[in-house]
Amino acid sequence: MTLAIPEELHRRMKQFSEIRWAEIARRAMEERAKDLEEMEKIASKSKLTKKDAAILAKKIKRAAAKRF
Repeated sequence: MTLAIPEELHRRMKQFSEIRWAEIARRAMEERAKDLEEMEKIASKSKLTKKDAAILAKKIKRAAAKRF
């Protein structure tokens, strides 16, 4: 796999050449995949429809906007 990394980030990473950046990327991707699998597992058990979820999301956003 090849990753595109912005020049500025690449420059900063080169300052720490002792770091195994490929390992860090692998771990981050593994963790993200694990999180997504868990979310899918939870969502598959949900009885909410997409419409219900959208309504709930709007209410949460409004409440958060009011609070902050």
